[in-house]
Amino acid sequence: MTGVAQGPLSGVRIIEISSFVAVPLAGMTLAQLGAEVIRVDPVGGAADYRRWPVTDDGDSIYWAGLNKGKQSVAVDMRSEQGQELIRRLITDAGILITNVAGRQWHSYDELAALRRDLIHVEISGRADGSTGVDYTVNAAVGFPMVTGPANLSTPVNHVLPAWDVSCGLYAALAVVTAVRARENTGAGARIAIPLENVALATAGNLSFLTEVMLGGRDRPRIGNSLYGQYGQNFTSSDGVVFMLVALTGRHFRDLTELTGTTAAVAALGDALGADFTDEGQRYRHRDALTGLFTLWFTERTAEQITAALSQTSVLWDRYRTFAEMAADPRVTQNPLFNTLDQPRIGRHLAPGLPISIDGGYPPAVAAPALGDHTAQVLQTLGLSGEQIDGLFGSGVVA
Repeated sequence: MTGVAQGPLSGVRIIEISSFVAVPLAGMTLAQLGAEVIRVDPVGGAADYRRWPVTDDGDSIYWAGLNKGKQSVAVDMRSEQGQELIRRLITDAGILITNVAGRQWHSYDELAALRRDLIHVEISGRADGSTGVDYTVNAAVGFPMVTGPANLSTPVNHVLPAWDVSCGLYAALAVVTAVRARENTGAGARIAIPLENVALATAGNLSFLTEVMLGGRDRPRIGNSLYGQYGQNFTSSDGVVFMLVALTGRHFRDLTELTGTTAAVAALGDALGADFTDEGQRYRHRDALTGLFTLWFTERTAEQITAALSQTSVLWDRYRTFAEMAADPRVTQNPLFNTLDQPRIGRHLAPGLPISIDGGYPPAVAAPALGDHTAQVLQTLGLSGEQIDGLFGSGVVA
């Protein structure tokens, strides 16, 4: 009914208490790997239940997109009876993933006293316990100050919640690792993942922070250039924009041959005392090189450029809108996507797990409506029909 029938996590049950991106993505990823993921929300839905984009009827396309393949239970989380019911669900499953931090009633200490081998994964904003979301964390880490045109002096945010996505995948990895360890040792795990630490680790691993620590200089804004390598965007005669990257000597040679600038590039190197077989020299003199290459692109249509680049080793693609990409064969003919009839949202192509397992992609499974599986899940706790009806009647569940 949910997840992948024979996925590698088949037989694993996970309770998710969450909102927004990181934990819902973690839960969906685990469901696509075969786990049974039960998302528990307050009656009426969590803060993200109606988040944009929405349909004309107000149903959240966003919520459906991040909760595919899960079961949904709606509980009055403010009532003692509701909290006790959720604790029973968590201790029965043995795994909780959440970004609702600081709630004593589903804290690790409270739950581990009920089940010693509990796996408890909690995502927080910052390591000091204070709140933070992707866009505030990103502002503080430094990326908006090096994003955008070279002559800009104001910050530029990006629309991709990169730290939420990374954090969600770290959370899924943490669960898989903890499940494996529990199978070997019988011990549970208390796992904390601050969103800010994910961003800081990435900034450090990719040398953004280390570069400043060792050299004392912040990285400059360089627009669409590629730091330390040669990469630039070019516009065709009919207005289509391409992004080109030349990482290796072969890429760069092919680019000069394609644009008929081999002799001009050699002359430029002699004049500047630059060795363009060195990637750092290509980056340092990128503006001069771009000036040599630009004419070739402005004299050709997008179709001509596409045909010519396809015969080279140069790394490239044209810029596309989401609308263009949605109609592109890379979506419409990609086995990652399957046709999904999502209730309340509509029929559309939806991505499954972007990992091919034994030659196939675990498919997308429709997201539930809020509380779709409440009665069914409560039955797994051994509650009778009369007890379940009483919980519905009293408003403890919905």
